[in-house]
Formats: sequence, C-alpha cells, structure tokens
Amino acid sequence: MAVAIRGGRGGTAVGPGLRSLFAYRIFVSAMFSLLFLATLSVILTSHPSTSHHDPGLPSSGNAYVQRTFLALKSDPLKTRLDLIQKQANDHITLVNTYAAYARKLKLDISRQLRMFDDLAHNFSDLLMKPGYKSALFESEGAVDEDVLRQFEKEVKDKVKVARLMIGESKESYDNQLKIQKLKDTIFAVNELLIKAKKNGAFASLISAKSVPKSLHCLAMRLVEERISHPDKYKEEPPKEEFEDPTLYHYAIFSDNVIAVSVVVRSVVKNAQEPWKHVFHVVTDRMNIAAMKVWFRMRPVEGGAHVEVKAVEDYSFLNSSYVPVLRQLESAKMQKFYFDHKAENTTKDVNNMKFRNPKYLSMLNHLRFYLPEMYPKLHKILFLDDDVVVQKDLTGLWNIDLDGKVNGAVETCFGSFHRYAQYLNFSHPLIREKFNPKACAWAFGMNIFDLDAWRREKCTDQYHYWQNLNEDRTLWKLGTLPPGLITFYSTTKSLDKSWHVLGLGYNPSISMDEINKAAVIHYNGNMKPWLDIAMNQYKSLWTKYVDNDMEFVQVCNFGL
Repeated sequence: MAVAIRGGRGGTAVGPGLRSLFAYRIFVSAMFSLLFLATLSVILTSHPSTSHHDPGLPSSGNAYVQRTFLALKSDPLKTRLDLIQKQANDHITLVNTYAAYARKLKLDISRQLRMFDDLAHNFSDLLMKPGYKSALFESEGAVDEDVLRQFEKEVKDKVKVARLMIGESKESYDNQLKIQKLKDTIFAVNELLIKAKKNGAFASLISAKSVPKSLHCLAMRLVEERISHPDKYKEEPPKEEFEDPTLYHYAIFSDNVIAVSVVVRSVVKNAQEPWKHVFHVVTDRMNIAAMKVWFRMRPVEGGAHVEVKAVEDYSFLNSSYVPVLRQLESAKMQKFYFDHKAENTTKDVNNMKFRNPKYLSMLNHLRFYLPEMYPKLHKILFLDDDVVVQKDLTGLWNIDLDGKVNGAVETCFGSFHRYAQYLNFSHPLIREKFNPKACAWAFGMNIFDLDAWRREKCTDQYHYWQNLNEDRTLWKLGTLPPGLITFYSTTKSLDKSWHVLGLGYNPSISMDEINKAAVIHYNGNMKPWLDIAMNQYKSLWTKYVDNDMEFVQVCNFGL
C-alpha cells in the first residue's frame, strides 16, 4: 500500500508508523529500568550483613543471589588458606592413623613409627607456628599473600613426604596386619589346645586312678571265695624259706591282685631255678584276703615261694616312727588332700596328681623300711607292680655294688631327669647338699644291699629329710625325690638293658630295645590293665595273665 508523505512548509513531515516504533522502544527501555531498580532494591534490603557461614541464610528464592553477592565481597586468599589448612589437618589424621597401626602391630621401635610420629608433630607445629598463627589464623584483616604462599609451600612439602612414606609403608603394613591376625589366631588356637590338654590330663588321671570294673570284680570274687570256704584258707605257718638269705628274695608292695600275679608269674616263667625264688608281697588290710586267696587257688609254678602280709602286720610302722603316717594325721595335710573343691581340680592339672593320697600311702613308702622288714636278709630285689620280667634276674644278685646300697638304672640323658627336676634347688638346704646336675635313676627295679643300708643308716637319712619336707618345700610329693636324696652317693648304676621304662606313657620305645630288656616298666598313667593302655605294648603284659583262673574269665579281665 502506498504511503503518502506530505511535506509542510518549511520542514519534513514524519509518518505515523515511525512514531509508533520509537514509542515501543521507549516503553521497553523503561520496563527494564524499573525491573533492574526493583531487583537492586531487594538485594540491598535483604540482610546485607549476613556472612556465608551464618546458619540463618535464606533457603529459598534469593539465597543463591545472596551467596553470589557475598562471594564477590569475600577475600579469595581466606578461601585458599582454609583449603590449605584442611589439607594439612587431613594428612595429620592420616599420619596418626598409620602410627596407630604401627603401635598395634608391635612396631613401637621401628623407623616408620618414629617417622610418622615426627611428621604428625611437624604438621601440628607448622599450624601452631607463631608467625603463621598471627598472620593467617588470628588476623582480622586481609591475608598476607607472601606469608600464605610460604605457608602453602611448607604444607605441600610435608604432604609430599607423608604420601611418599604412606606409599612405601602401605604394603608392608598390610602384610604386618595379616601376620598379626595370624598370630592372634594361633594364640586363640593355642589357648584352646592348652585347655584341651588340661581336660585330657584330668580325664587321664581319673582313668588311671579309678579302679576298673574287672579289677573290682576280681577282688570281690576272691573275697567271696574266702568267706564261702573258710576252712580252705586257714592261716599257714611261715616257711623257713622266707628268711633264708641264700635264696633270691623279691619285695612287691601293691593292692592290685592281678598286677602282682603278673609280676610273680613273669619272674617264675623266666627263671632257670624257680624254686630258689621267694616273693614277699605286702598289701593293705582291705586287699589282704583277696591276695591270699589268689595265691592259694593259683600256687606259683616251679616251686617258688610267696609270702603275703598286710602293712598292719609290721607293728613298728606307726605314726610315732614313720613321718608320712604322722604327716597324714595332721589337719593341714588332710585339708590339702581331701578338702579341695571339685570345681578347682582342673586349675593346676600338672600338679593335681600330687594331691592323690597314695603318695603318702605306706604301700608306697614301705621301700624305705626293707632292712627292718626283713632283718635276716642280705640282699633283696624291689619290683613295682607295673613291671613285666622277660629274662632270668638271678644275675642281679651277683653284681658287685662296690659297697653301695642301691643298684639302679640311670634315667638321665642330656639335661633331662637330673636332680634339678625333682628337688627344689631354690631351698638353701637342697642347694647346699646336692648337685642339680646329678643323674637321676629309676625306682621300680632296684637291687638293695641291706647290709650296706644298715651300715649307712639310710632309713635315718630318709626320716630326716621327710620330716623337713612336711610343708612340701623341698620337693612336691612321691617316693622318687626322697629316694634320690636318701641314696645320693650310695647308688651304683646298672646297665640299661636291665630296666626299660616308659611303656605307660611313651609310644616311641623301639621293640628292639624292649625285647633286649630284662624288665619292662609300664610307669605312667596308661597301665596295661586299663582301657587306656597303649595297644602296641599291652600284649607283653597280657601274655602273663593267668586266663585259666576261673574268676579272671568271669570278670572278663584282659579281654
């Protein structure tokens, strides 16, 4: 459409379209100006003094605008300082953590621990350095950029050192942690093993000291036989062979009928002249009837002689003469043996066996009164009831003891089984009188020269030391320690083939050594008449059990 432009006199005429465009632009500009002024007014009137650390900052609408405005007003060096300080504190924590690992891993004296500790102190000292503290952390004014730059350099140097140390130690610490965990596991398992051993030892002691059903049955059957047929078992007068010094005499002290029968039977079966052998069996009052009935029902083969007596038959063995009897009558000793609680019995399993009253039983201590029990004899062979004889023993009576009292096999090898293991050498009397390295010997097969015994007054020596040990400070208990003391310097060593020990606890004795031995000894808890006996040795004992005896069959003994 054509637009007519008319000119007036003296000027140019402007069309209506151009005027509208100018008016629109002016309107838009005015609106933007008003919007800007409104926004500025809101910013200036909305809490202008609130910092970016104030928890009261608005959480809607204008918060972003306010934070932006405050960021523009803040000192950028302060932000940089905060980041450097945070980095330093983080590395202090990291270094202290590795130092704690080192302590946990028992590395207190290690180079790494000292370096970590030093580095942690250096970090802390750097943050607390007076120059930095006053210029950077306590100053209200602007941060000095030169000081900040120096502070940043020192922090970065220490961070670099810390990272290098951590990189070098990390793998080592990981291995140490594994080792420590393994040690902890081993320790825990070892504790369980110790506990199991104590329980096993306790159970073994119960098994060893309890009377098996078969043995109890045998004793009861023998007593029943004595009661049922009193005429058959009248007392017989003593035989003259019992005091004949030209014969071979044995002393066996026991309350175990089957064990004594095996010892006697094994001696006789291997003796060339069994009629020359005399056995002196002594038991307690409870078992005297059973023991007599056994040897009356089953006379010893080959004409050997057996004398059976009770401890009570020896009137001189009373508390006024015998120290162990007097000690057993004391209230203190009775409390030690009989007044301990069952729940405490497993706390000291290693010494628990010494609380067995048998260690103060006269059957155990009769061996120290042989010259008085058999005054007409010159020599006697003492045998424990847990031995088996495999060869003729008459050669023992022909050994020259060189004036010594006791002939025995020594048991020491290396540092084992020496006097120090049996006696308390911290006691001045023991330390003064005896050599801790002196070699011990075995009770269980001992040839005693009773004439030399009487000459040396060995029983008096035994009494002297037994009286001193009433409080159990010289040795614990048992008969071997007082035997070692009584026959110290009066014992002659015999060839080891006469007596092999350990069949009641050691499964590693060679059969070659056993077959060469004249006497094998089941010392230890695993006696051959118990279910816990070691099978590889048990047949050496059971072959001498009299299985033809009717009561042995009835009681299933040895089956």
